[in-house]
Amino acid sequence: MSNLITDNPIALQALMSDTIFTAGFEVPEMLHTAESNSSVVSFDTSDEEFVYQGDKSTGILFILRYPDYPYFSPQAAEAFAKTIAALGLTPETVAVVNLANPQNPNEFKRIMQFFTPSKITLLGVEPKSLVLPEIAHNSYMKGRVATVFNTFSFEEMFADVNKKKLFWGEFKTFIGS
Repeated sequence: MSNLITDNPIALQALMSDTIFTAGFEVPEMLHTAESNSSVVSFDTSDEEFVYQGDKSTGILFILRYPDYPYFSPQAAEAFAKTIAALGLTPETVAVVNLANPQNPNEFKRIMQFFTPSKITLLGVEPKSLVLPEIAHNSYMKGRVATVFNTFSFEEMFADVNKKKLFWGEFKTFIGS
């Protein structure tokens, strides 16, 4: 048997199941992207364990899974900013993490350790995918450290006005508590 020698990043990614750390060389940009239909999405990267936007020190965390965008679609970003502005918040004063970014661990325990949130909103992310108990849409579950609010993605709310109304009623109560 001979040794397999390659520096092709796609081949290495396909062959290796463990995380690979570099030893001072540049990792080609193609490793920092995700395929989406026929276009390529460039996700943000970070030296921290998670890539996120905003401020994690406020204790308010939004978790989403948008494989087609680094964070939100343009329409969803606008709706998000308007929604939280109505409650006196800005995108800079809350943390937003996209679990579709391959750098972000999809493990609730690690999310809790890194962000230390007191309020978590799952925007279209099923609680089961984070190994959480069943939480009905537009309801929340209080944990020992944080309260988790499970709701629809903005795209689901755009498509159904009733989902948007249900979200808004509960979200005001959740953030205000």
